[in-house]
Amino acid sequence: MNSIQNPILRGFQPDPSILRVDHDYYIATSTFEWFPGIQIHHSRDLAHWSLVARPLDRVSQLDMLGVPDSCGVWAPCLSYDNGTFYLVYTNVRTFDGPWKDTPNFMVTSRSVTGPWSDPIFLNASGFDPSLFHDDDGRKWVLNMIMDHRGGKFFGGIVLQEYDPEAKRLVGPVSHIFGNTELGCTEGPHLYKRQGYYYLVMAEGGTEYNHAITVARSRTITGAYEVHPDNPMVSCAEDPEHPLQKTGHGSFVETPGGDWYVAFLTGRPLTTRGRCITGRETAIDRFQWDEDGWPRLSCGGRMPRERVEVSHEVAPAPAPRPARDDFDRLSLDPTWQSLRIPVAEDWLSLRQRPGFLRLFGRESLNSHHYQSLVARRVTEHHIQASCALEFSPQSYQQMAGLVCYYNSYNYHYLYVTADDQGRRIVNVITSDNYRMTEPVPEGVLFPENGPVFMKVDYDGAALRFYYGYSMEALLPIGPVLDGSILSDDYVCDEKNRYRPAFTGAFVGLCCQDLTGMRLHADFDWFEYRELPRNGR
Repeated sequence: MNSIQNPILRGFQPDPSILRVDHDYYIATSTFEWFPGIQIHHSRDLAHWSLVARPLDRVSQLDMLGVPDSCGVWAPCLSYDNGTFYLVYTNVRTFDGPWKDTPNFMVTSRSVTGPWSDPIFLNASGFDPSLFHDDDGRKWVLNMIMDHRGGKFFGGIVLQEYDPEAKRLVGPVSHIFGNTELGCTEGPHLYKRQGYYYLVMAEGGTEYNHAITVARSRTITGAYEVHPDNPMVSCAEDPEHPLQKTGHGSFVETPGGDWYVAFLTGRPLTTRGRCITGRETAIDRFQWDEDGWPRLSCGGRMPRERVEVSHEVAPAPAPRPARDDFDRLSLDPTWQSLRIPVAEDWLSLRQRPGFLRLFGRESLNSHHYQSLVARRVTEHHIQASCALEFSPQSYQQMAGLVCYYNSYNYHYLYVTADDQGRRIVNVITSDNYRMTEPVPEGVLFPENGPVFMKVDYDGAALRFYYGYSMEALLPIGPVLDGSILSDDYVCDEKNRYRPAFTGAFVGLCCQDLTGMRLHADFDWFEYRELPRNGR
């Protein structure tokens, strides 16, 4: 029997919006402060997916300069009608405090790979917009509405018609749904089947009580009745289930008439623990019961880690090369930058062919101009390494290998200079803004030649290594807590809620706090996935 192994998109791929066009399936996922904005993966069999587009690739579409951590692009919705792809999304600009600034936009393209248009402003009343194409030709935008009064925040779901000729929302705003007892109602998607409008929503918050709520109505503006066994999908009842945080889903029908729900999930390191790979994307099959309600094919509301399917599943593709030698004139699409696009004035693959050159800019705490590129951590045990050439003259000049969650949670193995101008290797940990240096004086390193760096990141155990060659690496500093690079840790600090919706990244960076923009050259970067120790 053919099957699909969950998660289908591993490592920080949340809020999936799934779409089928003929025999091609697409999933769009959130990217938050990482640039380019939105990732679109493609599949023919629902099991194997490849990254084919990152539509928001210029500042005119996505200006995130200065946005807080875990803001930026939230919950895109990808749809298709009459030869055109539509993508709606939020660019969250402020989040702390009672006020949230959440403008919603739309871009379009005749091809999923682009080019995508400049954005059309829709509204700013709340986040998680989606676009529904009704069978009468009318188009409707839904989003959750924010209510700042009395600390309520989640105000339900609103609906308004979109006029494609005028390129704006028109007519009255209809409040079509409040919430169930699960609360935190967001992420709406609308579908029509056999005379019913089905409203699919995320509820319960995006942590361990997350769920998919379904409601339906004969008319688009409601009233909507809730699924009799709501929620449709949730793992809140089973803390040992391998897929946790299951919620925020969207539906797709195959050419053969089978139905699937794509949803976000998390894989904690321990029971209800921390998820360093962030919120990922999974899928399961469902059926419509005799009363017209969707129910998971496996029974109950808990999805499966392995899903048996009736259609043919292709063999797994060859794995991507582990090493990036930087021998092309453009970055591999696995890399992303923070808030701003890659540009020749701070990252060059041309100035020294075969090397990635980073010009030092602001600190790792910056929300503006960092010289950092990184890729997702996709499994619970990975190793990453690089070869660095860097000649700092000041302790304010640094470059190296970083394991990064956000601007106040990271572990950093770096090269710098001491007060005598001698080159040293050292480690910095930022734990919710608390900066520590476990090797106070650093380790002296010869003035000339490359520094080889490696991190072994095995769940909660993270250890850095350095040396004169990859064959002669030495550990530096203690085993660090890799689990602080997770949503769960950031949210829980002193019970103060912070937006924390991404996942661990590993990458390369360079800082020059003198403002002189000293450059660092990286000869190569390597990323490997390994089994968990003891498993």
